[in-house]
Amino acid sequence: MRAVLLRETGGPEALRLEEVEQPELGDGEVLVHVQAASVNPSDWKYRRGLLPKSLPAVLGSDVSGTVEASRSDAFAEGEEVLGIARSGSYAELAVAAERMLVGKPAGLTHAQAAAIPVTGLTSWQALHDRGGLQAGQTALIAGAAGGVGHVAVQLAKLAGARTIGTGSTRNRDFVLGLGADEYVDYTRQDVAEALNDVDVALDTVGGETTRSLLATVRSGGVLVTIASGPPEDAAERGVRAELVIMSPSSEQLAEIARLAATGQLRIEIAETLPLAEFQQALALSESGHARGKIILDVAR
Repeated sequence: MRAVLLRETGGPEALRLEEVEQPELGDGEVLVHVQAASVNPSDWKYRRGLLPKSLPAVLGSDVSGTVEASRSDAFAEGEEVLGIARSGSYAELAVAAERMLVGKPAGLTHAQAAAIPVTGLTSWQALHDRGGLQAGQTALIAGAAGGVGHVAVQLAKLAGARTIGTGSTRNRDFVLGLGADEYVDYTRQDVAEALNDVDVALDTVGGETTRSLLATVRSGGVLVTIASGPPEDAAERGVRAELVIMSPSSEQLAEIARLAATGQLRIEIAETLPLAEFQQALALSESGHARGKIILDVAR
């Protein structure tokens, strides 16, 4: 099968599209004929060696496709599924444990379905599991037009929260169109000066953004970050700060997929590229300027 293989960390040349053996299927696992995979920041971070990974490895986590073979009682050959691949999803075939998959709703394309798992679960767990967001509270989403950000804006609104997004000028209308109540353009305003008394702030950007968000959160509020370590002085300000690392949950994933399939959650796709153009897809992700999710059409 064709797969994007990382043999050693480094620049773009460290990744190659190669012919490799298909992954072996274990008990309770499913072999998926991949239709679409999505790009996450972790993919180019693995390539650069910023995150640890055993090599050689096929990149990619998010997958949507059709069951090619099954050693699971939960899924049969021919079923359409979405989830998180154990063996890497930048490939024509991928293996996933049954607990990492759910059935793909008929209302979703494979591209939409592949965009959901990592970003959807990350957003859900950041806002609900760690943030404890409640109706009537105020949620602040930094990087509101990105993969996680644009989903988080919508989940916060569905939870009944007053929702504020941050981003650049070009993304104002997009984020407000997702349902955000307010938008702060960080190129024109200092977020820390513009906002205060936020109940739950979600940082998807990292770096200096993390510190600027801390000043917006009320005493007793929560700062959740997925992009960098929590500020060490958060507790001194009366703020609970947590780093979220996504945990697989088929129950949560099924609910997020249902919301998307019924039109309650919009999945924005920045660009769809064939598998052979993986370098362009990763470069777009690494630029930090993609609106929504970047998809690899593995079937092309």
